[in-house]
Amino acid sequence: MMDLQSIHALYDYNRWANSRVLDAVSKLNPEQFTRDLENSFRSVRETLVHILAAEWIWLERWNGTSPKGMLGAAELSDVETIRQRWDKVESDRREFIRKLTPERLEAVVNYANVRGQAFAYPLWQMLVHVVNHSTYHRGQLTTLLRQVGAKPVGTDLLAFYDSK
Repeated sequence: MMDLQSIHALYDYNRWANSRVLDAVSKLNPEQFTRDLENSFRSVRETLVHILAAEWIWLERWNGTSPKGMLGAAELSDVETIRQRWDKVESDRREFIRKLTPERLEAVVNYANVRGQAFAYPLWQMLVHVVNHSTYHRGQLTTLLRQVGAKPVGTDLLAFYDSK
């Protein structure tokens, strides 16, 4: 079980780490941003969009909606468009988290994934999962940035604590 203070801290960290990565990626030229690097998600852009899409779809699920598909890289073609969409997700998620109660953290949330399969987990587990998922893919972005000749940024949790 997670307490509200820990959830708030995790999402403060997630927001900080996402912002740092977006700043680093904004320095790429279009070819570097979209180059096929044969990764889980083929390019820096597609990896960024995947993180954003996952953060968006989980927020939708917590709010009682089960979207049938993820956001696509085609409509999120550049860093500024991605950043604008992410700002909206962040704003909506901040409001959602601000209203959480200990009871709500323990409540089970039912949802269907994009293939229509039903799942149910306590909300706190989903909240932790999302930060963990984003951290995993930000690690992939570190490698992708190096592969295109760019400098990655540190997003370690302890670096976040040190930045305060």
